[in-house]
Amino acid sequence: MAEPQPSPESTQTKPLLELEGVWKSFGGLVVIDNLDLAVNENEIVSVIGPNGAGKTTLFNLITGIYPPDSGAIRLDGESLVGLPPHKIARRGAARTFQTLRLFLNMTVIENVMASQYGQTKVGIARAMLRTPGMRREEREIRARAEEKLAFFGERLMGYRWDQPAYSLSYANRRRLEIARAMATEPRILLLDEPAAGMNPSETHEITELIGKLRDDGGYTILVIEHDMHVVEGISDRVVALDHGVKIAEGTFEAVATNPRVVEAYLGTSAAVTK
Repeated sequence: MAEPQPSPESTQTKPLLELEGVWKSFGGLVVIDNLDLAVNENEIVSVIGPNGAGKTTLFNLITGIYPPDSGAIRLDGESLVGLPPHKIARRGAARTFQTLRLFLNMTVIENVMASQYGQTKVGIARAMLRTPGMRREEREIRARAEEKLAFFGERLMGYRWDQPAYSLSYANRRRLEIARAMATEPRILLLDEPAAGMNPSETHEITELIGKLRDDGGYTILVIEHDMHVVEGISDRVVALDHGVKIAEGTFEAVATNPRVVEAYLGTSAAVTK
């Protein structure tokens, strides 16, 4: 007797991150409008759209800064809705911010170590008493910080570990913020405009870095980015938002030439001319 074949549904891989029917409004202003979004493991998905499209609000919903008004948000099949940000980080979602949020007076390695303290097992009393278990965990935290900083090569290695974060160049501060997110051992990295404020050479380097994060680091990545050269260079898939509505999804070429996307960025007349 032939063995029964699995149904198509059972052979499909579930997305690592999944949003279904997500709504968010502030007062009478709808900023995320019935959004469906999926990110598969080991995929780089870019979210684009004009200012006010709802991109950063999307990240804030995923990471628990805002609760959705309705809809589902799941990471690896488990709901994130209603969880505070630190518990979502423990579940495996780490993010960077469009505006850098480093501890500028702390050293480079202290910044990366600090990102891990929310996941430690040692309580306040053991930390104050400097118990053997606390010292062992401190060594593990430092070793993990060194490992993540090593990913960036000479940019964040050696003598830089003991430099204050304010002494770094803008591009290296961006790298440091990514290293902090990596140190939480996330399942998915959410990068909010990682190339913002960079010159062309730095932008090229950050484009290569994002690809390396996926190819060598094994990270799944959801990224917001305005620079279309970066989006083209990194994306497996592109999602375009306008006023919280998904207006296009697909390859970079398909989305970049979509009339609704052109209209959202340039206006109706440009879309008609196109």
